Amino acid sequence: MNKILVANEVTKHFGDHTALKNVSLEIPKNSIYGLLGPNGAGKTTLIRIINQITYPDQGKVYFDGELLKPEHIAQIGYLPEERGLYKSMKVGEQALYLAQLKGMTKKEAKAKLKYWFERLDIGDWWNKKIQELSKGMAQKIQFIVTVLHGPKLLIFDEPFSGFDPINANIIKDEILKLKEEGASIIFSTHRMESVEELCEYIALIHRSEKILDGKLSEIKRAYKQNIFEVGMEIIAPQELLSKLENQFKLLQSDFNEEEKQLNFSVQLPSNDANSLLQYLGSKGSINGFVETIPTANDIFISTVKNKGTSHE
Repeated sequence: MNKILVANEVTKHFGDHTALKNVSLEIPKNSIYGLLGPNGAGKTTLIRIINQITYPDQGKVYFDGELLKPEHIAQIGYLPEERGLYKSMKVGEQALYLAQLKGMTKKEAKAKLKYWFERLDIGDWWNKKIQELSKGMAQKIQFIVTVLHGPKLLIFDEPFSGFDPINANIIKDEILKLKEEGASIIFSTHRMESVEELCEYIALIHRSEKILDGKLSEIKRAYKQNIFEVGMEIIAPQELLSKLENQFKLLQSDFNEEEKQLNFSVQLPSNDANSLLQYLGSKGSINGFVETIPTANDIFISTVKNKGTSHE
């Protein structure tokens, strides 16, 4: 079984509201899987079902090849968007308590906590209370108690919230290390740049339904629009631009008179880039010819917008 989690036709209602409608997902082992969608799409409901905080009205969820059961919770680490540490409790005391709830012995938990406190350079926080820490400092503690017991599946919901760029980068590196060490990770965020950096697979949920999923690199290829960014040295660009406008969709152009540098983007009716490249080479010296690959953010906006239009 090469899937850590499989959701099969999961549906969840809250009164008259449908939070999830026939959502199916397959999350490969040892991968970082981006769970994306606008606010209210149903992501949090799905995460709560995986954590058995709530249960589906229809459909089934399988964990590591078995029907999801209460004992699987010990093998899942969940970092919620709304953090849940006890503010008046000391950091070390609280971390030990939460580790023991996950089945670790006190001795084992102390050794692992020592390792993580040193790794994140927070060794002197042990006797501080959570309320004495900044939001970012408290986030580090929450991250540690999430990963401490070495779960098979980690679920991070907006893990960089509250972090400055330096600490966000530290946590990003730790997430990548956890993946290298064998963990499987569900990553829910609105930060599309983080999706680009971390995720191999994504699923997009909108209005309670899954509308897109798959390997991110393959989805990007599928969303390409045959748009090319071109840079070239040319003395008289107007004749070339006029011809391009007649044959293709010229999206934008800019000419630097002093350097005789023409930059433009063009959309081809089909992927006939070689013919265009040969033609441009006969008109000037090409110093840039790159196909535009859509970003995760482009795909997110385009797919949600198109889906919204189809509902109207």
